[in-house]
Amino acid sequence: MKPLIDTHTHTIASGHAYSTLIENCLEASKKGIKLIAMTDHGPAMPGGPHKFHFGNLKVIPQFIHGVEVLKGVELNIIDYEGNIDLDAGRLSKLDFVIASLHDVCIMPGSVKDNTRALIGAIKNKYVHAIAHPGNPIFEIDIDEVLKAAKEYNVLIEINNSSFTTSRPGSYENCKRIAYKALENGNLLTTGSDAHICYEVGLLDKSVSLLEELGADEKYVITTDVERFKKFLEEKRAF
Repeated sequence: MKPLIDTHTHTIASGHAYSTLIENCLEASKKGIKLIAMTDHGPAMPGGPHKFHFGNLKVIPQFIHGVEVLKGVELNIIDYEGNIDLDAGRLSKLDFVIASLHDVCIMPGSVKDNTRALIGAIKNKYVHAIAHPGNPIFEIDIDEVLKAAKEYNVLIEINNSSFTTSRPGSYENCKRIAYKALENGNLLTTGSDAHICYEVGLLDKSVSLLEELGADEKYVITTDVERFKKFLEEKRAF
């Protein structure tokens, strides 16, 4: 399995990442990645970009160092109803939108609370993917989240950094989520969650897990650029 797309990357605009978009694209090019999503944190993240950052992404070229760039955001879910930290006007102009739970933006709640928060975000028509749902500090009802994601055509991310430097203790949760998602027919995406250019396109841990589970590539959206773009078209029409 060889992913050609990295749907979760950060630049210095996120406030706690350390590379520019140009550096990220150069690294992606070296690794044979054809497309990356630039998904800086939403404005509720401490130190994150102002909302104007997302309103001006139109100035970014479509290709940098031969790598196609999707203009996006990693939204912060800010309450248990699934509300997020960027307005619909700006979201409507973005190519790829992730939503996720961060404990600096929302306190971990009960399984019921956390599940409701994710499902609320899933129902937002602009959200393409849920990031790092295996974070053990945000326990969820996996079956309910996967059911909603399939119904609303939202991707479930297998986040590479959850197996390395971020969110300790995520592995078993991620494995359960991936196993159940494949069983349920959910579409999966692979994201490096890169906060420095050297991590862009680094998807080895995610791929290893999916291969261990015998994942059919038809459920891994990031292995085929044309299939991924078709998903984006279908989502826009959803």
